[in-house]
Amino acid sequence: MTLALVAFMAWRHNVRNKAYFYWGTGFLLSGVGFAMAALRGQIPAILSIEIANTIALSGQSAWVAGYLALDRRKLEWWALLPPLVWLGGVFLPWVNDDYTNRVILFNLASAAGATALAMAVCMAGKQNEGSRGKLGAIFVIQGVLCFGTALAMAILGPTDAEAVNFAGSAAMATGFLLILACALTCLVIMERSEKYLRMLSLTDSLTGVLNRRGLFGRFDAIRERAFNSNRQVAVLLFDLDHFKRVNDRFGHQAGDVVLTVFARLANQFVPDGAFGRMGGEEFAAFTTVADQTEAEALAETIRAEFCRVPVSTGDAIVPATFSTGVALASAIEANMDKLVSAADRALYAAKAAGRNCTVIFGEAEAAAPPPPQPDQTSGELVPTLDDQIHALRRVGSLSRG
Repeated sequence: MTLALVAFMAWRHNVRNKAYFYWGTGFLLSGVGFAMAALRGQIPAILSIEIANTIALSGQSAWVAGYLALDRRKLEWWALLPPLVWLGGVFLPWVNDDYTNRVILFNLASAAGATALAMAVCMAGKQNEGSRGKLGAIFVIQGVLCFGTALAMAILGPTDAEAVNFAGSAAMATGFLLILACALTCLVIMERSEKYLRMLSLTDSLTGVLNRRGLFGRFDAIRERAFNSNRQVAVLLFDLDHFKRVNDRFGHQAGDVVLTVFARLANQFVPDGAFGRMGGEEFAAFTTVADQTEAEALAETIRAEFCRVPVSTGDAIVPATFSTGVALASAIEANMDKLVSAADRALYAAKAAGRNCTVIFGEAEAAAPPPPQPDQTSGELVPTLDDQIHALRRVGSLSRG
């Protein structure tokens, strides 16, 4: 009952997490069921035997529902096996009238419940917390213990007094395993919370893609993948054209919609790489490519798809385009800072060429980029003359929105 109170308080703190509610209900049902069984001889037998054990075993079903809810899965029929197994046999004359057979049946129902708990914990799909396997093992041990107790009693045919000892020993062992299961469940929840917080620290809150920190943290893995597959590393920088005008004309909420739509669309085209928001209206993708042609095709595919479908905010259709700068390097020579810098210069060249286009710096250009020149009047960085000439040479071969 104490554990039920703790679980209900946790659920009250976070009502959207139904797992705590189901676990609290499970502890409550188990406590009520065992209390009614302890009153045997003082209350009617049907209350202290049939109904009491049905309520206690329903507690296991509620625990199963809690683990399914923890992973946001729907309730499965096999979660109801513990009380169903009990009700399916307790009213048979040779079971109802014999204490030993009732203990055997209860342990079989408990074994079914432990099996269901192990299934709920281990069949979690993408969830892979480190403590989950240990928790599943605890429930497997509990299932083996309950089934072994039932099998031993069926073979040995103990007297009622000996059956009490069997039942008591199984109950004490199950109680000990329950303590371990509670502790491991707390560890699973803690590991999930840590993973969620880590994800938040690496994810852009508006668009749901990686933020700058998360994006840069993927570079080494992508470079290693490129090395193993004999491919090149490509960095693509995207900048939405005249984004300030979008905010001024349609409002900042419309601007947020444009950012979100672009992020979701572009992210779909980089499944084996990393895509994220660098800040403001600038995004980036790190991926592996076979050559410059594949990098150009990827950038142009994203650009064409984004230009093809107008961005609707509900109140207006927002015309939006973007410019792309791409830099390539071999896996051995790939350096994140140099590649991002080269892609940034290529992006400046794309803007100088009229925007809504793609400019690519090959491996040689990315390896030794000329430094950007400061504008003496504004102090801002502007493309060099070489960049603009390179951009103008490439624009004629690229499709434009």
